[in-house]
Amino acid sequence: MMFPLVRNALSSLRIRSIQQMRARQSHSKHSPDFHDKYGDIILAGGTAFCVVVWVFTATQVGIKWNPSPVGRATPKEWNDE
Repeated sequence: MMFPLVRNALSSLRIRSIQQMRARQSHSKHSPDFHDKYGDIILAGGTAFCVVVWVFTATQVGIKWNPSPVGRATPKEWNDE
């Protein structure tokens, strides 16, 4: 009967200590690293690159995008031979 009570108490202590460590880390000042300085610029550059490549592919490469044959497909004349 005592085992679950002890286990719950230990896990709550462990959770509290993790929360305290995270609170200490969030209050400490850290110098900006590479991701802080250039992360948004790299993300925007990668997005722009992907958009440019897709636009080029869709407009210039000449891929047939499976257009509908409605109105273009005409039946052949019937040959009675």
